[in-house]
Amino acid sequence: MNRTLIIGDIHGALKALHQIFKRADVTNTDTLIFLGDYVDGWSESPEVIDFLIALKTTHNCIFLKGNHDDLLLQWLEAKKDNPQWFNHGGRLTMEKYNLLSQDEKQVHIDFLKTLENYHLDEHNRLFIHAGFTNLNGVTYEYFPKMFYWERTLWENALSLDSTIEKDSPYYPKRFNLYKEIFIGHTPVTRIGETVPINKANIWNVDTGAAFKGPLTILDIDTKQFWQSDPVYQLYPEENGRN
Repeated sequence: MNRTLIIGDIHGALKALHQIFKRADVTNTDTLIFLGDYVDGWSESPEVIDFLIALKTTHNCIFLKGNHDDLLLQWLEAKKDNPQWFNHGGRLTMEKYNLLSQDEKQVHIDFLKTLENYHLDEHNRLFIHAGFTNLNGVTYEYFPKMFYWERTLWENALSLDSTIEKDSPYYPKRFNLYKEIFIGHTPVTRIGETVPINKANIWNVDTGAAFKGPLTILDIDTKQFWQSDPVYQLYPEENGRN
């Protein structure tokens, strides 16, 4: 059976990525949608990118852009200093990339430039790292960086009164544009959860792998999911983004 599987924010945790692929029994008949943030946190960011580049040659993959991926690209291309990035996982990533040759870095630059801002499938399901702000949808977004930076979509979903009908003028218009929206970016550990959470028509698949949570892979049709061990247990000598 062909499945479409979504992978949440990896944040340099290659060991966790290997675990979920094994636990979900991923095959080359599956379509894999990665929600972004492949780097920053644990120590294997370059190795994660190498794995994804190789995976693209054997599997049908869609790679979305996360904010951490964009920050890495800026640094690799222009050595752009960003203290906020350094203090939120980027410093370890930078140290690891400084061990690579320029040719190796260029391969990663080329990959990072191919990342998509969003993916909209034939069933009107939207896949995006963070969210969007335009009330007419992603194709009308004035500020493309919002695709991998904004948080109001998820915040609105969390605060939505479940008694409000979808045809009510008080129901958020953004939620009616797509059948389902799958996001990462804002870990559900912020609300004390470590599994994918559904609010309104939004599924948040960032289960906190950068911190104390596991990495998750989700079947978009059945909503069955598989998880790694809590990632910090796989890297006991490291702090991740904790």
